[in-house]
Amino acid sequence: MDSLFLPGVARILDVRDETPDTKTFRVVLRDRAAHDGFEFQPGQFVELSVFGCGEAPFCIASSPTRPEYLELTVRRAGQLTDALHRLGAGDEIGLRGPCGNGFDVAAAAGKDLVFVGGGIGLPPLRGLIWNVLDQRERFDRVTVLYGARTPNDLVYKDELKRWAERSDVEVLVTVDRGEPGWDGIVGMVPVLFDRTELHPRTSLAFVCGPPVMITFVIQDLLMRGFADHAIISTLERMMQCGVGKCNHCAIGHRYVCRDGPVFSYSQIKELVE
Repeated sequence: MDSLFLPGVARILDVRDETPDTKTFRVVLRDRAAHDGFEFQPGQFVELSVFGCGEAPFCIASSPTRPEYLELTVRRAGQLTDALHRLGAGDEIGLRGPCGNGFDVAAAAGKDLVFVGGGIGLPPLRGLIWNVLDQRERFDRVTVLYGARTPNDLVYKDELKRWAERSDVEVLVTVDRGEPGWDGIVGMVPVLFDRTELHPRTSLAFVCGPPVMITFVIQDLLMRGFADHAIISTLERMMQCGVGKCNHCAIGHRYVCRDGPVFSYSQIKELVE
């Protein structure tokens, strides 16, 4: 885009229900040249606007290895997301970005990768997972650990099944509370660590989910021998403008929207000390 301050108009191509309150929107910028020139990294976000309702930041849930479209997974949680959920194929929204930093895909080459997601925290990791799978030969072991409150709250159910069917990916899924018909694992996300083999010295762990989950997952990874710099997470501290001007997301001398939202645990410790 010509400017991070000016939204471009995007057309919704498709809307997919993930859970009763979460949908994935597949969009393309109306200006084809702008779309073709839209370059981003997994982990970056856009400012999405529903005209007449406002603007809010949402992670890009698709991979730059699939440039034909952008995907955004959005949980209904307020006025703007209510309005967005009422839109369908052919409707238009505003997009401003990409904003922030992203996951360092080059630094992950040749390493074991562990993805740990909780609930609606899987969308920021999804773009990176597909980026890795689309270039699978560049990486060593790939493990996806994911949990949600109930089976109904799991996002990307079909993709989780497809990933689990691959011989080069290990996928483990758990729910906090089982329901009739659920024959999978029951327990918080950290219970999955005991069901897989981790190699901390050769691994990078990417963690995203509710703050409480992230806290316990990081503690568990540290106890299992992961170095601070090998644990990468995302922060979402009241981001608003997306360009480090409004001060809403300031932590010390850092702006989450500009210096993040992706941080290593080494960097996170410096921010909160």
